[in-house]
Amino acid sequence: MKFTVSWLKRHLDTNADGQALSDKLTSIGLEVESFEDKAALYAPFKVAYVESAKQHPDADKLRVCQVKTDKGTLQVVCGAPNARAGMKGIFAPEGTYIPGLDVTLKKTKIRGVESNGMLVSEREMCLSDEHEGIIEVDQKFEVGTPMSEVFGLNDQLIEIGLTPNRVDCAGVRGIARDLAAAGLGTLKALDESPVKGTFDSPIKVKIEDTEGCPLFLGRLFKNIKNGPSPQWLQDMLKSVGLRPISALVDITNLVTLEFSRPLHVYDADKVKGDIVVRSTKAGESFDALNDKSYTMNDGYVGITDGSGLIGLGGIVGGVSTGCEEDTVNVFLEAAYFTPIRIARAGRALQIESDARYRLERGVDPEFTATGIEMATKLILELCGTDKTEVSHIVTAGTMPEWKRTIAFDPALVKKLCGVDVAPDKQVQILEKLGFSVTKDGSGFKVQPPSWRGDIEGKADLAEEIVRIYGFENIEAVSVRSAGAVTAPAETETLNRVRRARAAMTVRGLEECVTWSFMPRERAKAFGSNDNPALALANPISSELDQMRPSLLPNLIEAAGRNADRGYSDIGLCEVGPAFRSQKVGGQDMVAAGVRAGAKSAKHWASPEESRAVDLYDAKADALAVLAACGGPADSARVSREAPSYYHPGRSGALALGKNVLAYFGELHPAVLEDIGVKGPVVGFEVFVEKIPSPRKKDGTAKPLLKLSAFQPLSRDFAFLVDDKIEADTLIRAALSADKALITEAQVFDVYTGKGVEPGKKSVALAVTIQPVEKTLTEQDIEALSQKIIDAVAEKAGGVLRG
Repeated sequence: MKFTVSWLKRHLDTNADGQALSDKLTSIGLEVESFEDKAALYAPFKVAYVESAKQHPDADKLRVCQVKTDKGTLQVVCGAPNARAGMKGIFAPEGTYIPGLDVTLKKTKIRGVESNGMLVSEREMCLSDEHEGIIEVDQKFEVGTPMSEVFGLNDQLIEIGLTPNRVDCAGVRGIARDLAAAGLGTLKALDESPVKGTFDSPIKVKIEDTEGCPLFLGRLFKNIKNGPSPQWLQDMLKSVGLRPISALVDITNLVTLEFSRPLHVYDADKVKGDIVVRSTKAGESFDALNDKSYTMNDGYVGITDGSGLIGLGGIVGGVSTGCEEDTVNVFLEAAYFTPIRIARAGRALQIESDARYRLERGVDPEFTATGIEMATKLILELCGTDKTEVSHIVTAGTMPEWKRTIAFDPALVKKLCGVDVAPDKQVQILEKLGFSVTKDGSGFKVQPPSWRGDIEGKADLAEEIVRIYGFENIEAVSVRSAGAVTAPAETETLNRVRRARAAMTVRGLEECVTWSFMPRERAKAFGSNDNPALALANPISSELDQMRPSLLPNLIEAAGRNADRGYSDIGLCEVGPAFRSQKVGGQDMVAAGVRAGAKSAKHWASPEESRAVDLYDAKADALAVLAACGGPADSARVSREAPSYYHPGRSGALALGKNVLAYFGELHPAVLEDIGVKGPVVGFEVFVEKIPSPRKKDGTAKPLLKLSAFQPLSRDFAFLVDDKIEADTLIRAALSADKALITEAQVFDVYTGKGVEPGKKSVALAVTIQPVEKTLTEQDIEALSQKIIDAVAEKAGGVLRG
């Protein structure tokens, strides 16, 4: 929104200069994007008199001029064809910046003749594109008169950036109102007296689309005289970048910019019959005043007459009824259009106009009648003749409902904004902004004015009070150290999800995102049991008709698609929900992954590492995720209780008691065949939310790591056990022999065959012993070894192999 200081002062009685006005505008939320003082910009340029203009001795098109300035007579070499003795022009002295040329003048010699400064053209001063000659000034201006006075450029231009809710400040009157409320002057009274009509308009208005246009006012003028608008109006429009067109059109632009009240004028002699406001029909078209043609869709707000579509309501008028210099009878429109309808049509047709900008944001409905009266007075003043007649106002539709009351507690300002504003001061601010305030117990009842459709609740009122009171008056309060760091927004589950992703990536798996849906028949194999609660009522595809009970099927499919394209050695992972029911908590957050093909690429330096993936790779993946999520990877019990979609002899589960934390292993060949993927494929599933949370400490700090000063030692044991005994049982039994000294136990060999009776197996353990208080003697080691043998015999039925 652009306006000049002089324009603003038509509505605001103030002695503040442009800079003070700009500062205050920014402080009350109307942020100033640019401030241009044209008088300062053109200050060096002044009127000068050409005393003589002689031919340049070495150039046919150059003249050597003696120019009288307010600083004395200077010699200037000039190439303008109209440079001559006796004329007055605009002189730019040495050291002056020329905006149109983007250069700074220096004393120089042109073809051997000294030149001091220059006589400038309009294009060089950014006044127009005229550059055929230098500026000629009327002889009435004295030498030394500033150029800004000659061309009326002694004003200051302000541009503010409006937020979409402040359409009231898309008019100069609204900006003046805010400044007056902020104490920077007094808002001048507005003459809203109506102009009496003398006859009924022969052009009537009918609204068929009342949803798109609730209210339409019109007025007919007879025997007016259109033509160029007066200089003061042209200067006002030019100052904000608008091109003057004619008095009638310039008046509508003036009211739009001054009061945020768009208007439109029709040549009444070109209107065929009455005006009908209705929804447009697909295929209708019209030629618009912006020199473009538009074809309509259904549902725009159309202005029509007997000939058809003559304009697009609230956006742009049509050529067929446009006013020209010979227009003598005019029909003036002031209407209120529903903002969403204007926005929808404007965006669809990509039409930008000052009217659309304001109407799609919701202008003041009450000012519709005032706006038509303001325009009436201007038309009579600028275009009226002795024979001019004005009709009564034609009214169609009704005023849209805008009144609303908000209960407001003055204490809310302190609560929301952190500043104490006295209740009386709050009332004063709101009333200056046009709000109606009445006492209601300990609070107020506030009715926003018709031009503030954006005020919807208590928080809006608090903001209005504080922005006028001054954000700079809010006391700066240091942040207390206790609250300097906010509590983490990340929940424990989200933290685990993030850590699980990182752990799987470190293990070389590629993360992917698959559908949360899958075919119902396939879901049966992964534990859905044809659960109707997981069936989709409106699936996006007939093949994706059930919520997934596991992440593995879709990951297996993805691995198969990669193998079909030549990428058979692959590892994929995903973190997401697996569904069990529609109830709250009927889904599990799962970190899952699959591997297929070779564990690593072939390499001449380590050919033994190029092997197919197996269940131990999946187990290692599951343990890595458990450890990353803070789970008991070392103490989790390994069992064979994997679901049926895993290979029954090559899979397992990790659990704490009855709490299953993860499954891992090779996928069942029948499942892979059903999906259409060649095996083997191994996979794992870690149930992130089932991992127990770390025990809360009593507030004492975690003890520092204490490393033993004594060297660890290792002892190997071979036990004969039943072939059904799990290796994990032996390991736990050995570790339980002495938890203080035994730090690790690992299986390094399993043997069946010659020398081992049927139904038995030989399991070899490597036990690591870490002395803590002293070096262990041979007797100490023998005693500890016996404890290990006894513990394995008791808990696993193992016998030390001879």
